[in-house]
Amino acid sequence: MNQLERIQRSLTKKSASHFEIGDTVKVHVKVVEGEKERIQVYEGTVIARKGSLNTEMFTVRKLSYGIGVERIFPVHSPIVAKIDVVRQGRVRRAKLYYLRGKKGKFAKVQEREFMGGGESKPSTQPTASEDAAVTA
Repeated sequence: MNQLERIQRSLTKKSASHFEIGDTVKVHVKVVEGEKERIQVYEGTVIARKGSLNTEMFTVRKLSYGIGVERIFPVHSPIVAKIDVVRQGRVRRAKLYYLRGKKGKFAKVQEREFMGGGESKPSTQPTASEDAAVTA
């Protein structure tokens, strides 16, 4: 590990939240207006993520009064207070730039059917081996 890499690792946040492309997130951003500081919430879909270590950035897209608005946030910046995952999206691409051309229902990302720790939801229908055990 060289000296530059050590400096970059020291500048990363220890408590960076875990989110992926396609997730709908609420980004709590610190906004300074004069001498006052407040937190503004920006909610939208993560359409891109790039960079590594302390230079990692992510792009969030939302619709505001029918117009698409995108904002780029640094993951490890002190401006970003916290990131909450509202729902997890099911996507098969690393960049969702195709959402820029979509409108209405077509601009939505399907929801992933996962529980908290990366486990899939338990199925409500019994499997074939369970059916055999019940009938025997």
